[in-house]
Amino acid sequence: MCAVVSAAVLSLLASLLFGIVPAQAAPGDGPWRARGAQLVDAAGDPVRITGINWFGMETDTFAPHGLWARGYKDMLDQIKSLGYNTLRLPYSNQLFDAGATPNGIDFTKNPDLAGLSGLQIMDKVIGYAGSIGLKVLLDRHRPDAAGQSELWYTSAYPESRWISDWRMLAQRYRGNRAVIGADLHNEPHGAACWGCGDTTRDWRLAAERAGNAILEVNPDWLIVVEGVDCHNGDCNWWGGNLQGAKDHPVRLSDPAKLVYSPHDYATSVYPDQDWFTSPDFPNTLVPHWDKNWGYLHKQNIAPVLLGEFGTTLTAEKDRTWLRMLTEYLGKGTGGINFTFWSWNPNSGDTGGILNNDWTTVNQTKQSYLSPYLIPVGGNPDPDPDPGTGACDVDYEVTGSWPGWFQARVKVANTGSAPVNGWALTWTYGGDQQIRNLWNGVVSQSGQAVTVRNAGHNGTIPAGGSTEFGFQATVGGSNPAPTSFALNGTTCK
Repeated sequence: MCAVVSAAVLSLLASLLFGIVPAQAAPGDGPWRARGAQLVDAAGDPVRITGINWFGMETDTFAPHGLWARGYKDMLDQIKSLGYNTLRLPYSNQLFDAGATPNGIDFTKNPDLAGLSGLQIMDKVIGYAGSIGLKVLLDRHRPDAAGQSELWYTSAYPESRWISDWRMLAQRYRGNRAVIGADLHNEPHGAACWGCGDTTRDWRLAAERAGNAILEVNPDWLIVVEGVDCHNGDCNWWGGNLQGAKDHPVRLSDPAKLVYSPHDYATSVYPDQDWFTSPDFPNTLVPHWDKNWGYLHKQNIAPVLLGEFGTTLTAEKDRTWLRMLTEYLGKGTGGINFTFWSWNPNSGDTGGILNNDWTTVNQTKQSYLSPYLIPVGGNPDPDPDPGTGACDVDYEVTGSWPGWFQARVKVANTGSAPVNGWALTWTYGGDQQIRNLWNGVVSQSGQAVTVRNAGHNGTIPAGGSTEFGFQATVGGSNPAPTSFALNGTTCK
């Protein structure tokens, strides 16, 4: 008769007898998997993707853009320094073809990329990203460099090629803890359907075929599945409609590897979406997100990764959209995963985090994202808000003329902890309507007003204060508000 001793018991005996201490996984070590709507690491601890897209490998440059201006290691160091923890890296299947020669690279700034193929450059980017703690999500963005496709295949790049390339990458990076998964196909739309049962068009079925083929080769990867654009006549952004997943979920051989991934954009991409043009904007936004993809997170069905969202940030509606969307995504490891579009400044309808010099940072955009980032090895939890009775508001009308008035509002933090990201709310007793506000971002619905911090004044230190001002119209009397709340806490 023989006894079977578990690995855990052997490990314990070794530590007791010989002083051998088993290596402990570092926080965030893979492989990652889903637990309800939460991603967890190999130890079962919550993790969250707060990353950015760096495109170019899917274009006829066959390399990340901007390497004509800087070194790729310098770029990745800066991405990490700004607080992003993940790189979504788009590519095309054409990248792997003979004759797809990388170009647009200054080899004096990137000497170790000289003479390499596109796939070998991908190796270099992933290798350095992993060495500094960044995670990488591979994104099959296009079949070929000419442009995106409605379906996951074309006549030149059939489904068999799409799947075989994914299996090649899954095998190549198996065991590489930097690479966390596969975003199967970017922005299915047009002919693509969800749950219609037509194997030539049903994106849900195709995602199952590719996802399960990948997991056969590399069971560690997350399988990221985007939506379509229209479902039962209800349309959203390309890839942004996941309504069909409620009744027709993606079925993987390992269900804990599934991540759903919508995209969402601002008016700088297309201004005429009905949720932007509605007179009830911005109250249209949260119900729109809930219906299309937010329910997956809120009902604890599966993790959600907002794979792309971006804006030039020039329109007031775009600023409102970005503020509300980042709040919707939430703070800490319990929030919705995201990768912002984009690092590159040369995305025509959004711009990027980098300015056109490919070096300096668009601080206004970055300030919207910074409170929601979980940096590599950083504190994943949101900063505390002040406790009850920890704020004081001084509201002063500084000028008035027929039909108009101007006011100044000073907000003091009288608590013992800093306020990191603030929203001041009040309700008017008359018909006051704020028309122009500085040093903050305003939204008003009827008599209810919310003013949130601008990019430069999001933190109010303990014992400190901040101010904003505005001009407003008024038709009758102009009574001052009698009650204010800072992040839900009633102020004096």
